[in-house]
Amino acid sequence: MGTVRSADDDVESGVVGAGGGGGEVRAPLLLRDDRKEDADAKIQVDEEVDSSGRGRGGSLSMVLLSTAVAVCGSFEFGTCVGYSAPTQSGIVDEVGLSISGFAIFGSILTIGAMVGAVTSGRLADFLGRKMTMQISATICIFGWLFIYFAKGATMLYFGRTLLGYSTGILSYVVPVFIAEIAPKDLRGGLATSNQLLICSGSSATYIVGALVAWRNLVFVGIMPCLLLLAGLPFIPESPRWLANVGREKEFRTSLQKLRGENVDTSEEAIEIKEYIESLQSFPKATIQDLFLSKNIYAVTVGVGLMIFQQLGGINGVGFYASSIFTSAGFSGKLGTILIGIIQIPITLFGAILMDRSGRRVLLMVSASGTFLGCFMTGISFYLKAHGLFPEWVPALALSGILVYIGAYSIGMGPVPWVVMSEIFSINMKAIGGSLVTLVSWFGSFAISYSFSFLMDWSSAGTFFMFSAASLATILFVARLVPETKGRTLEEIQDTLNSRR
Repeated sequence: MGTVRSADDDVESGVVGAGGGGGEVRAPLLLRDDRKEDADAKIQVDEEVDSSGRGRGGSLSMVLLSTAVAVCGSFEFGTCVGYSAPTQSGIVDEVGLSISGFAIFGSILTIGAMVGAVTSGRLADFLGRKMTMQISATICIFGWLFIYFAKGATMLYFGRTLLGYSTGILSYVVPVFIAEIAPKDLRGGLATSNQLLICSGSSATYIVGALVAWRNLVFVGIMPCLLLLAGLPFIPESPRWLANVGREKEFRTSLQKLRGENVDTSEEAIEIKEYIESLQSFPKATIQDLFLSKNIYAVTVGVGLMIFQQLGGINGVGFYASSIFTSAGFSGKLGTILIGIIQIPITLFGAILMDRSGRRVLLMVSASGTFLGCFMTGISFYLKAHGLFPEWVPALALSGILVYIGAYSIGMGPVPWVVMSEIFSINMKAIGGSLVTLVSWFGSFAISYSFSFLMDWSSAGTFFMFSAASLATILFVARLVPETKGRTLEEIQDTLNSRR
């Protein structure tokens, strides 16, 4: 359910993307203190700037506004993923889809997302972060309209595929945009807002979908697209991207807006420009470059986290939550509502912890919780299959799923995307991020499509397999995933390079 990369200098002092233009650094960027009369003003500004380079006044407000607009795309992502869970019975009854037909409807979202993931990095680098989000939101609206007016399976599948394509792009461009505009001490928390709004979107569809018809639920998906389109003209483009394509004046203006009118951004701007200039000697990245010794560690971490995220079964649980509860003898509608209620506060709690406890701790605690939740759910289905303690089955299944969702929301949901936005070098960011996003969506397709068949084979066995994957996740994180909390992107790259 679930969504960038990073580099030597990428988000902290560089850009995100591959290719791009250059542009010389001709002057101290943004604020100049070359005149004596500026000295007193600069001293005053310095007193107002905290350790992250943010002024006390309105300097943080534009970062927060830009993040709030961008995560409308995350909310849209959540509504697309969560839409199938509460609508299964309505669509099957009205349109006449079979169980396998609905399995295609649920999982075809991920097919479109894989295509979107492949194109996301290049689109974001060529068109810019804002234009890419604008195009994705527009495609989403058309996808929802196809579903709303659908009379048969073909329109449903086509609309769902369009939604998948746009969410595949959004799963990349939103966390990249947030990482590029955020000060380093807020990067983890703001990046986690991406997952918070994904959870909010899926929660909204769970709760509202239990109360309205499946066609009317479409409007919950259209609303964040409209908000995203309305908000994008009022926020600046990523300064890293602008610098990378040589749009010097817009770069300076964007960075100044994000840091505040009275903040001296010259040091940060020079760092960004110097790093970009150092990239000009790099050849254009290719897929083969990902497997060079200098990049393979970052690829292993990014791809590995996404594989384990999906092997934990989140898309099976998310897409078919209602039927899971029904199979265990619990109300499907009430169960999905409860999932929607717990996701948001727990994800918010995880966002608060992100830059305090660190990425590795959250991942291992979260994976421990998903193991426990899946194991409890597996036990409940085992008891049901053998006719043991039948009165315990519904409560145990409900508890297991809620523990699982809560644990996933605090770590395994948001943290892999945050880590992905931090570990790739700048010249590998677009192609590396596209690969990792593609792997995530392929795993999502495999789990979401096979889930109903796995449940027919063995409900208990399915959840025991998911719990085993969570144990493997703990080992993977403990051995390979670096801690990135509180480090600049340059420092992260130094750490990765030292472990090659």
